[in-house]
Amino acid sequence: MVAHPLWGPIALPLLARLYVRKTDLGTIGKKHRPPFATTLELAVELVKWARGWRDFVAAPVWVVADGAYAKGAFLKPLIGMGVVVVSRLRKDAARRGRPGTPTGKRGRPRKYGVRRIVPAKRAGQKRGWTTGTFELYGKATQKRYKTFEATGRPAGGVIRVVLVDEPKGWVAFFCTDPNATVADILGPVADRFSLETCFRDVKEVVGAGQQQVRHAWASVGAFHVCLWTFTMTEAWAWNRPAEELVGHRSASPWDDQPRRPSHADKRRAWRRELLANDIDAVLRGGTGNEQIRDLAERLLDLPARASYMNPERVSHPPTAGNPFCWRRHVDPHPVTAGGGRTSRGLVSLDHGP
Repeated sequence: MVAHPLWGPIALPLLARLYVRKTDLGTIGKKHRPPFATTLELAVELVKWARGWRDFVAAPVWVVADGAYAKGAFLKPLIGMGVVVVSRLRKDAARRGRPGTPTGKRGRPRKYGVRRIVPAKRAGQKRGWTTGTFELYGKATQKRYKTFEATGRPAGGVIRVVLVDEPKGWVAFFCTDPNATVADILGPVADRFSLETCFRDVKEVVGAGQQQVRHAWASVGAFHVCLWTFTMTEAWAWNRPAEELVGHRSASPWDDQPRRPSHADKRRAWRRELLANDIDAVLRGGTGNEQIRDLAERLLDLPARASYMNPERVSHPPTAGNPFCWRRHVDPHPVTAGGGRTSRGLVSLDHGP
């Protein structure tokens, strides 16, 4: 996730992994059958790849994930890599206090405390609540919270726990860095909402999952083309003024709300620029019969470019010269690779379809 100076946090997908349930592996041909791996193992693999880029970015790697990844198989490998994890904590999670000071006696020192900590009991106590103001969702927001240190087997050490009193009930979050502040934890949790927006746009705007392919690895390739198209569109629009990206709204007088450009707005603006460049390239200088014929071919291809969201008319990804040029392809025997879903995430991870 990256923070835009005007539009706030934006999730940029770069890499994904295909998760197939073990019982469904038999439905995939042996030639294209991937080895089985759990979602936690795939997530660790993605974070390892992301950590490899740390030499190019002088900043620590933080991962924000939903509660499905708050397990030892995911937390311990990341802590071993020096990655900080922020996630949601179950309300019935059993944690312990900090271990006491070493007594000097023989034997290994305690790793977990003796005192048992139950988040539900801590949240039920009226004392200990504090009110603070944090920058969440692009504005200053007041939160009532409790924070304390705890130990537990999933993380294998000390973590920072934050209980937040919400209108619909309290929620618990944790960070594997016990020195993290409440703002350090609640900020990424709020920014993670941009990941949900990214999932929606990748599926509904870019059209991920609508391609008809013949085996699982082709499905993985088509999915990554959609992810990279999304990221390239956001990169193209990064330094452009909002007025340029939402110019089409002038044709709709009822749509004059001063809101930030959506991904569909950015995609539409880039497509218009690419098409304008195509037409300008043909009309520049002398125009002969061959150039006119080429221009006519490109204009006739516009409906195919505009039909990228219709799964019945589209089966091929964009061409190399134009990331929005979806060409019609009729397959007499279309097969959609099934039995799996793509594990999402890089700096942010989610568990869902």
